[in-house]
Amino acid sequence: MDPQYSAQDIVRCDLCETPVPPMSCDICHINLCIACVGVHLSDDSREHKVVPFHKRGSTINYPKCQKHPPKTCEVHCKHCDIPICASCVSSGDHDQHKKIDILTILTSKKELIKKDLQELKELIRPKFQQAASEIPAQKAGVKQHSLKLTTDLNKQGEALHKEINSLIQRKQSEIEAMDEQHLAAISTQEDVINKALHEIKQVILDLQKLLDLDDVCLVSEYTSRNEEFRSLPAQLEVTLPTFSPQEINREQLYQQLGSLSQLFITYPLTDEAARTTEEHGGLKKTPGTVSSPPARPLSDNPRILTDIPTGYSYLFKVSCLSDEEIWTSGNNKIMKLYNLKGELLKSVQTKSGNAPRDIAVTRSGGLVYTDWYDRSINLVSGTQIQTLITLQGWRPRHLCSTSTGDLLVTMYSNDDKQTKVVRYSGSTEKQSIQWDDQGNSLYSPFGSKYLSENRNLDICVSDFGVRAVVVVSAAGKLRFRYTGPPSTPQESFGPRGITTDSQGNILTTDYNNDRIHIINQDGHFLRFIHNCGLQLPWGLCVDSRDNLFVAERDTGKVKKLVYYQ
Repeated sequence: MDPQYSAQDIVRCDLCETPVPPMSCDICHINLCIACVGVHLSDDSREHKVVPFHKRGSTINYPKCQKHPPKTCEVHCKHCDIPICASCVSSGDHDQHKKIDILTILTSKKELIKKDLQELKELIRPKFQQAASEIPAQKAGVKQHSLKLTTDLNKQGEALHKEINSLIQRKQSEIEAMDEQHLAAISTQEDVINKALHEIKQVILDLQKLLDLDDVCLVSEYTSRNEEFRSLPAQLEVTLPTFSPQEINREQLYQQLGSLSQLFITYPLTDEAARTTEEHGGLKKTPGTVSSPPARPLSDNPRILTDIPTGYSYLFKVSCLSDEEIWTSGNNKIMKLYNLKGELLKSVQTKSGNAPRDIAVTRSGGLVYTDWYDRSINLVSGTQIQTLITLQGWRPRHLCSTSTGDLLVTMYSNDDKQTKVVRYSGSTEKQSIQWDDQGNSLYSPFGSKYLSENRNLDICVSDFGVRAVVVVSAAGKLRFRYTGPPSTPQESFGPRGITTDSQGNILTTDYNNDRIHIINQDGHFLRFIHNCGLQLPWGLCVDSRDNLFVAERDTGKVKKLVYYQ
């Protein structure tokens, strides 16, 4: 018996639950004890046919005709795909249609049901059961990985306070860990080879025995396995780590000590595993594929490619319309579109005549801006300006467009005591992000709060009020706060503009120190962009090639930089 239904091993009367009923109604499909037969037959609202239990299912229950009740249908019209009765046939409505005995339909459907039942029991259900059984381990793995990341983060914070000897020891530990990983991979390969070698030795012994025997039966049954052993198991492909020393600077001691490239080990699929994957409809894995590609290396010497004067006495924001065109805004009511040659392509005046607090380019190429004074969020399309949202009790300040086309807006309450991030789809509010899990405000109630969405859908806010970058998940859960590298006093960090690139790195201007911080998507400081001629950097954006555009507040220039190798 199927263990899924082991609780139903005793058949009972469907009316009184008496065990092992001797009768069954073939029309109503219920089991009956002798005492309940009369009770069941007394219901004359429908037909009944009571038969011995062992003959249940022998009566064909023909469907009732919907057009000529209470007649039954013994024929199926293939053209109309409906059961029909004798009156339907004689009416002439189906004269030119092909008709099939309804029992033929019953037989074919039952065959289909049998096949489906077999597939569900033998293939589909076990597959889902296997998948379900793996879920707890996957959940546990997420927690373990999260704990590992947290441990690494804490160790990183502690290590950044140490002197050169501790940093060298840390690098040595990383090398040893890679050695262990590499040796473990080699040991795995060794086990595969030793297993094959053991089999080969056994085959040799067996063949030597056969040669010593004159048993025709045994010898005639021999099948060669040499083809199986002619090729060595697939060999590991290893990219060995390299060490790149740099000039030591105490402020960035750990970063300038040198970078250790990652160790990539490829585990190729055997031919049999590849065939099995394809036969079960899975994706074919290509031998040599690495699960995640190495990150693009950052440049040790970022350089400015282009200077674009904009004419603003104070320039605050830049936003890429394309790789060749940028929108800019400053301390007046005009928003300007420039190409990379510095040519003015278009000027747009705000609807109210107020200076915009922020601008952003939408996924469809429109320009949106916030108006602090009339509490509005507006869309520029061609020569037309449409007010999308007018707030009550709150004022909009900064905004960005997301990968899904939503708008994220930072806003402040009228009394300047609360700040939040709100997600809009068109003019409809979809989400409000204001509090952490302990009920504390995520953001300070003062200072600028530019924002950007990362490739993992995190929402990254540069909170100048508390001199921090505050990053929350798409669900609004706090992930981390970045307040600058440990070697730099927090009070000197002045985050203003913020953007994210294709690698998931977060870039924010440090207005107080004429530099830009680059951190990864988990909050680890990577390096500064500085000593390349930046002056009071404010707004930021990147194009599709990860070229960086920096708006300098006092010079009124947009500078295009390259910061990847």
